[in-house]
Amino acid sequence: MNDRCCKQAFGLTDVVVSAKEERGRCEICHGPMKVQKTYRHEGRTLRHGVFEVCETVYVCAGRCHHPVGTLVTQRSLSVSQTIMPNCNAGYDLMVFVGRQRLLEHRQREEIMAALNDDYGIRISAGEVSDLAMRFSQYFLRLHYAKADRIRKILENDGGWPMHIDASGENGRGTLFVVMAGWRKWVLGAWKIATEKAELILPCLRDTVERFGPPCAGMRDLGRAVTPALNDLVSELGLEIPVLACHQHFLADIGKDLLNSDHCALRDLFRRTKVQADIKRLIREFGGKIGLQIDDARQTVIAWQEMEDHTYQLPPGKNGIAVVRALSQWVIDYHADASGLDFPFDRPYFDFFNRCMIGSKAIDAFLRIPSDDRKVTGALKRLGRILTKVACEVPFRHIIKRLQRRAELFDELRDQLRTAKKLPENETVADIDLMRKRFYDWTASLKERRPKRGPAQDMRDAIDIILKHIDVHGEHLWGHVITLPENAPSRMRLVSRTNEIIENFFGTIKHGERRRSGRKNLTHDFERLPAEAALVYNLNQPDYVSAVCGSIDRLPLAFAQLDKEEARRKEKGLPSQKMSNLDKILQLSTSSLSSADRHVVRTENMNQRIIKAARSRAPRVAC
Repeated sequence: MNDRCCKQAFGLTDVVVSAKEERGRCEICHGPMKVQKTYRHEGRTLRHGVFEVCETVYVCAGRCHHPVGTLVTQRSLSVSQTIMPNCNAGYDLMVFVGRQRLLEHRQREEIMAALNDDYGIRISAGEVSDLAMRFSQYFLRLHYAKADRIRKILENDGGWPMHIDASGENGRGTLFVVMAGWRKWVLGAWKIATEKAELILPCLRDTVERFGPPCAGMRDLGRAVTPALNDLVSELGLEIPVLACHQHFLADIGKDLLNSDHCALRDLFRRTKVQADIKRLIREFGGKIGLQIDDARQTVIAWQEMEDHTYQLPPGKNGIAVVRALSQWVIDYHADASGLDFPFDRPYFDFFNRCMIGSKAIDAFLRIPSDDRKVTGALKRLGRILTKVACEVPFRHIIKRLQRRAELFDELRDQLRTAKKLPENETVADIDLMRKRFYDWTASLKERRPKRGPAQDMRDAIDIILKHIDVHGEHLWGHVITLPENAPSRMRLVSRTNEIIENFFGTIKHGERRRSGRKNLTHDFERLPAEAALVYNLNQPDYVSAVCGSIDRLPLAFAQLDKEEARRKEKGLPSQKMSNLDKILQLSTSSLSSADRHVVRTENMNQRIIKAARSRAPRVAC
């Protein structure tokens, strides 16, 4: 009874809405229309809740037919603009579910609860998934239907830089995206079987056909996107700069320079068990402090804030707490990271530096030992662990070589001005100055290269950098784009990195982890429709204004799509032009795609192979 009252309060439950509009005229003979049928069906919308509608359908009295052979009929306009065809859900209900699922990354149970609590509408978990999928498909149709308008906007901007990239999870569910860099609009998204040039090129062609040629191309250094973008530019026959991402360029050099030594340093730390021994010591000290751990933490804070900077540690458990905190500081080397990952962050090099600093600090504290012998003993135990790092010869050799190469890499990074966050509001003069300094530094690097002698490692390091510059140097510059005379400005800069689309993929994965609660997104990315990437355009107000005016008018825009599609079918015209790349993009070039797993991972397949393996097949005479 309570549920029934709630539904009646929210909507029109137990109320039959009559949808009998004024009869129009036949669009072919312009004669009168008569009633063909009147029928009841359910409707569910956010605006009206759950209701029943009695809809009257009219038919031409002269029995006129459309070119495809169907009778000329007239449905209620208010119903067709509210409820989707062959469905009892309203357009606004689908938009709500789709946005909650694909943009807000809500779980199905959360969406079901919100609909029930706020609108008195109950739907199943399966309906949530179905409506979300419908929403992504409708949005793809709307995106393509407004392609001409989007193309005009991009042309008025003076063009658009094409940012391209692909991402997946453990080699599966690869999502390829084309983005207009200045507007940050996703122009195209496809699921491809694997990242290969022959699969990427058709996607680029489709984007250019719909939205016009780009004024520049930005890519990473991948073996698939590089030839695909080069082939596209050759086909277009235009002078379009193809730019390599500075961040990926640096990462590629950094890995070649530092990876072997950094891995050797990691293996050496594991072999000497420095971190494991320190953690064991920390657990032991925590056990000695026991239930007084909160008081011990306050003591450490007070010790940090002491103004006299005394080197003598306090006695008792307070001293043990300080030694414990010092041990924790040593293994907290990840705090020195910038968040850009290797090779920009070098965690084991940071660990080595903390071990060395910690060892020197312990020497200072031991010069004026604590009055408590147990505290002094604990400090000496930590010192003996860190001594393995300070005195081991292999550590010295690896660190010396790693430090020398890291300094070279950091020099290159300074020349390209790539910190954790790129400089804002760069100008044409900034780019020109940066390019000049980069070329000057490259020339000086050639002069610094040792010709002979024992400096073999320095020669190798410099050769690695120069080789990358020779291969990718021509694609590092060209970010200044001269715009047509009708553009808002005469020149505009293309971003020096591909972080726009990299951050976009990061946002998608963050949202999918929020929705699924899983760290590994292999299954989720396989099930995620490519159209979900386009839905993120709803976060861009200028895009929303271009395709539908406002978010509130999005259901009406979808209804208009269905109306126009029905008109085309009645007249025998082809449907709206959609992408026909699905079969091409899902070529079975991957080792075990999800489609193949449905075929291979079956009991019949197991039985068939086992039966063949256990039998003696007859030999056929040749």
